[in-house]
Amino acid sequence: MKIPKYHEFFNPLLGAMHALGGSATLAELDEEVVRSMKLPPEVAEIPHGEAGRTTEVQYRLAWARTYLKKYGLITNSSQGVWVLTPEGQVRKTVDGREVQRVVREQRQRNLLFATPLSVIDQQDSETEESLPTTYLDWSEHLRETILAMSPSAFERLCQRLLRESGFIQVEVTGRSGDGGIDGHGIVRLAGLLSFPIIFQAKKYRGSVGAPDIRNFRGAMVGRADKGLFMTTGTFTPAASAEATRDGAPPIDLIDGDALIAKLKELKLGVTTRMVEVTEVDEAWFAAL
Repeated sequence: MKIPKYHEFFNPLLGAMHALGGSATLAELDEEVVRSMKLPPEVAEIPHGEAGRTTEVQYRLAWARTYLKKYGLITNSSQGVWVLTPEGQVRKTVDGREVQRVVREQRQRNLLFATPLSVIDQQDSETEESLPTTYLDWSEHLRETILAMSPSAFERLCQRLLRESGFIQVEVTGRSGDGGIDGHGIVRLAGLLSFPIIFQAKKYRGSVGAPDIRNFRGAMVGRADKGLFMTTGTFTPAASAEATRDGAPPIDLIDGDALIAKLKELKLGVTTRMVEVTEVDEAWFAAL
């Protein structure tokens, strides 16, 4: 069984949004599409690229989401929740070729992309090439960029993020084989109060479970009363419950969507530009 092309995910993705009640996290959406399309593990788990930080299916689903978003059927909030637009709520299926045509016309009209349109058409050939990341929604592009970072670069990114957020004396004390890091720092509040905090960051596509949170809390004993767990992936409901369990030291959780939002807020590797679009008002001329 071949991996579906990105445009072959349009309708399964739209169907998954409806099946999940019109809103879903990234992890829920990807899982539902794989389930509904009955993609076997040997297909769903094929890695994308040499680094293998994400699967090829997840990579192509990112393109499908970007196209459906630009087509106006889905959108995502600052918290990373994908939702159906009013138009998407009444549409159960789409014509894939029509979606591609409309989005490409948008790209030409607004001059948002500098890469030739012919590049994207390579996905329709038997030898499917990787699409340039400039076509991705900015948050998807940023996620893929972070996942592709080397362990040392990811370490520096986490240190910079924490320092920009008000941490001082940030120090990495351990590294794991999955590209994650452990460390500690001091949080200063309004320049008056400060307290130590232990942090862990995982460069990970999947979901962090409750056992990871319990293990992390065990490492906090005798070192700090509060912890911070960051991941480029997501947290399972059990992990979220464990982080705030009564009687246990609290642990703040930052998932991939919150991490991306924070990087944008702090302008770390993310630039926001206003794009001027000039259009001819034909109706104005017709009314003369």
